[in-house]
Amino acid sequence: MNERGVKEDQASYDDKLVNKVARRLIPFLAICYFASYLDRVNLSFAATEMTRDLHFSSQVYGWGAGIFFLGYALLEPPSNYMLHILGARIWISRIMLSWGIISGLAALTRNEASFYILRFLLGAAEAGFMPGIILYLTYWIPPQKRARILADFLFAVPLATVLGAPISSYLLIATEGVMGLRGWQWLFILEAIPPVLLGFIAFFFLTDRPREASWLSLIERARLEDLTREWRGAPVEQSLFLALTNCRAVTLGAAYFGVVLALYGLSMWLPQMVEAHGVSPGSAGYVTATPFIVGASAMYVWGRHSDWRGERVWHVVLASLVAATGLISAALAPNFVLTMLALSFAAAGIFAVLPPFWTFVSDSFFGGEAAIAIALVNAIGNLAGFVGPYLVGWIKGSGGSYALALIALALGPLFCAGLMLIAKNQSLRAGN
Repeated sequence: MNERGVKEDQASYDDKLVNKVARRLIPFLAICYFASYLDRVNLSFAATEMTRDLHFSSQVYGWGAGIFFLGYALLEPPSNYMLHILGARIWISRIMLSWGIISGLAALTRNEASFYILRFLLGAAEAGFMPGIILYLTYWIPPQKRARILADFLFAVPLATVLGAPISSYLLIATEGVMGLRGWQWLFILEAIPPVLLGFIAFFFLTDRPREASWLSLIERARLEDLTREWRGAPVEQSLFLALTNCRAVTLGAAYFGVVLALYGLSMWLPQMVEAHGVSPGSAGYVTATPFIVGASAMYVWGRHSDWRGERVWHVVLASLVAATGLISAALAPNFVLTMLALSFAAAGIFAVLPPFWTFVSDSFFGGEAAIAIALVNAIGNLAGFVGPYLVGWIKGSGGSYALALIALALGPLFCAGLMLIAKNQSLRAGN
């Protein structure tokens, strides 16, 4: 067999190996992320009844929706450090068990103080889950295959709204008054059960590194270690300061801030935006799902296109411009149907950003530095999870409209697009 044939056979073997790993890990991790994201945004479905019962203003709701991300961002880097040291099976299990318990306790919210405290603690408990999974997958998936694999994992984000919206709407209605509790209280309790159960399962199901995978042959373990060898770098302790002061990590974190601003500003307020057009709370969840179905489809296709072209930055830039265009168009739309069409366009751009963006991030850092740098990018970006919902609440509470809020959110993806071009130049100067 000639050299070309040998290379083709090796490439085919590697593809099958990566697909085998993906079939093992991605469905379970996606289900875990589904539960994670649903516990973040179920507040948006409970919002109408909850704020009415507890007499919360738009500003109070916006602050509470966003304060989750202060606790989340604060503990991201140390949480990823612990995952790097202790391994995914222990640390992911801990994260899921603690966030599930605290999410259920949200049913006990009685006033503004308890609302803020529980939301902050929920963010602190969940800190490190998403960047931890991104880091974990770099131990298993070679760089040239990551965008499509990350797209499959991140598919859980829009799916959590597509499926979570009707589920949450049904639970709000079906459980109203059961055992003297309101529907929104049961929503928090019932949707806290899956992460607790998944936390126990994760401890026994996950494998920390390829060399420990009993479900792979010895040859497969060795090949996978070779394909991902760049991650066997310096210990994380030696790289901590470098990672926290890395200009590229800060730039990418700021870029992610822009897209997260739009993501959470929209997702945490979309049910109320829909209800403002006269849709009932029970039906709002079903209508809300539409943009996220489009977003999920776009993310799936765009992630694979990014791998096929072997390009990341321009895929992020173009998707960001689509997101901004959709948000601005929704703000200017003359009727509800056109507004939802424009928001679907915006969601397509927002979610399409994620796979190529996180592939670019994971390709930008190596060895122990990656554990902290990836978490730092996510921590900086997720501060927008606080700013976005609060910004919309502040605009509404100050007499503004949802249209004005959408225009404000559109600035985020534009900011992301500009910073990605800067990050690309930083990579070129660094020789990467």
